[in-house]
This record gives sequence, structure tokens and C-alpha cells, in this order.
Amino acid sequence: MSETKPLRIAWLGGAPLNTGGAPGVVTELLDGLARRGHQIDCFFPGAGRNLPEQLAAHENLTFIWGTSDWRWNKWYSRSKITAFASGLLSRAVASIRMRQEIVRRHQQQPYDLIYQNQTIESLGVPAKLLRSVPLAIRPDSHMAGELRWQLRERRLAFRCQPPYIFFVVAAIMSFRALVQAVKIRRASLLIAISTVFRDHIVHDYRFPLEKTVVITNPVRLERFANPPREVKSPPVVLVPIRVSVRKGLEDVVEVAKLLLARGVEARIRVVGGPSIWSDYTKLLGDLPAANSEYGGSIPPPEMPGELERADIVLLASKYDPCPMSVLEALASGVPVVATDEVGSIEGVDRSVAAEVRTGDVEAMASAIAAMLERLQENPSQLRALARSEAERRFATDVVCAQISDALEALVASNRRAA
Repeated sequence: MSETKPLRIAWLGGAPLNTGGAPGVVTELLDGLARRGHQIDCFFPGAGRNLPEQLAAHENLTFIWGTSDWRWNKWYSRSKITAFASGLLSRAVASIRMRQEIVRRHQQQPYDLIYQNQTIESLGVPAKLLRSVPLAIRPDSHMAGELRWQLRERRLAFRCQPPYIFFVVAAIMSFRALVQAVKIRRASLLIAISTVFRDHIVHDYRFPLEKTVVITNPVRLERFANPPREVKSPPVVLVPIRVSVRKGLEDVVEVAKLLLARGVEARIRVVGGPSIWSDYTKLLGDLPAANSEYGGSIPPPEMPGELERADIVLLASKYDPCPMSVLEALASGVPVVATDEVGSIEGVDRSVAAEVRTGDVEAMASAIAAMLERLQENPSQLRALARSEAERRFATDVVCAQISDALEALVASNRRAA
């Protein structure tokens, strides 16, 4: 429970789920902030769904569902590209319809702030409320960054998908990037999920640095176990990743080939599926069968077991603000090798989270070999450190205490200014 006065918050964003990924983060954030006493009205554009039990138990959480009835396998969602475009449109229309309800509830009992989760350009924020109510945003990514790598990897995209998909997606991203550059200026506070992500937003959208704070994602530690176990033979280097643009999959293929050429005993295992608008599965056909495999998409409930069978996690991303794969790996006692664009390794002990330069395949292979050597010398000690780092950095209570403090400071500053 917060020691200061609990806040009344209007929360906008995607709905929670009792799983990993972005919906799981929503669950942890709402649970953690509710346990600190804040009263939160949650506005979700989609139609109602079953809530995670841990959220349904909070009397200070209220859920207001929208009118979006978007479904798969309809005329507007039979292909990935139409599903991508129609899904964006459906959420936008539903968000606009929620504005009136937000204003009505504010008139009945005023909000202290509006908290916009996951996106920058939500259309559900009533503009007239922003004259008196501060807006805090906590995005998962930004379109300028997505667009940058969409364009840089056009040759990979053309190799993997029909060209028209690339052009349609690039056009949508370009429009969203322009909208975001304007909409972000309404924010009184930007909560960035990593420093590298914050720096990209400040540079790309010219957002004031002094209006930012860096607070990482939380992870539900109870989902992941760290039982005593020896290093596998051969050791498993797990690559849990979306098989799409900006994830460095071409580098993963080259790392596998280099480890094989160097005679490093390790097996690369890539797991994950494509996104709705980007599919790089064809690249994985170049993985050397002698020391690597593609395991396909793994359902979220099976990821804890997948991590428990891994020895190291590799993330070769070119742009990745705060991937949950790092949090979940460390919570499972699995050390990580990642590029300097993987925001979630920030602040983690480098003995369990090795950092390499983006695109440096030689350094990735060397870091894997060095991590395996340390792991084989004392597996229990290294795994215990990985788990303790997850508890120190990413526990829900730790993260939500930081967010709560930032929101309380924002509201106090707004009241002084008024």
C-alpha cells in the first residue's frame, strides 16, 4: 500500500491476460498498482473477456470494455495484411467511442491522471481533459523505430514476403510515425521501458528528456522455476524471438554457422512465430542442421518448460525496447547474451547478461562460448545469480513501486502548477 494518497487513474491500453508477453505485463502492472492502493478505471477497446483471477479480486479496479467486435477469419481478416490494417482501424474506432465514457466518469469523480499503456497515439484520450489532467504514457515501441528497420531490411523482407506487403506496412508505419510525433507532445510524462528506447524516442520525436523516466517491465516470477540442473550435452542456446523484422534472425543464422566452424559444442534452438505483418521464416531455412533447429511457435504456457531446458538465451535484435525473453530467462536461472539494443539487459550483472554490439556476429559467438565456459565451471552459482538479478530488477512490486512514485510525483507537480 502506498504511504501517500492513492491516485484515481484512467487507464487506457490493451487488455490483460494471465500469460507472458505484453498482456501479461498489463496484468502485472495493474495488480502491482492496485496493491499500492490506487483506484484505476481500465478502458479497453475490445469486447469483454475473462479477467485474470489476481485482477478480479481487486475492488479498486474497474473494467470498462469497448465495442470492438473484430474477429479472425472474417472478410476483413482473412489475410495477414488485411488483418493488420483492419485490426488497427477497429481499435481506433472503439477507442474514439470510449472518450465520452471517460469524460462522464471524470465529471462524476475527477481523475488525477490518465495513464496510456503500450501505445503513443491512443485515440481514446479526451483532448479537453488534458487541460487539467496530466497524461502519462508508457509505450512498448515507437513507429519511427519500427519504420527505420522496416526500410533497412527491405531486401530481407522482399526475400521472405511479397513486395506489396512491405509497401503497405511501410505506408501505415509512416503515417503512424507522423501521428505519434504530434500526439506524444500531449504527454506530461513518458515512462520509457529502457534507456536505449528512451533515447530513440527523444531523438526521433524530439520529446523533452526532462519529461522522461526509465522504468523497466515487470515479470511474474512465480511462473518460472530455477531447479538445480547440469549443463546439457550439447548445451542448448535458446533463441526465443518473434520471427520477423528487426530481430536479427540473419545474424542468428550466421552465429550458428560460426559456432559450428569454431567447433563450439552447442545447439541453437530458435522458437517463436512471425508477426501479423512480418514473416522471416524463410531465413531460418539457412540454419545448419548439424547444430541448430527451428522449433516453431511455442504457446505461452509452455515457455517456462522451454526455458528450463535451455542453458543460454541469445537475442540478436537490432531494435528491441524491453523484450520479455530476457526477464523470463533470468527468472528461470538462464544467463543471456544480447545486443546493446536489447533494453531489458540494462542494469543487469554482466556475468549473467553479456552485451555485444548490434550486428557483431563474431562477438556474439565469442560471448556464447565464454558464457558456456563460466556456466560449466559453476552452473548452480551462475543460475542463482541470474534468478536473483530477475528478482532485484523485475519483480512486480519493485517495478510498480517505481511507477507509483513517478505518477505521484507527476500529480503533485501538476497540482502545484495549478
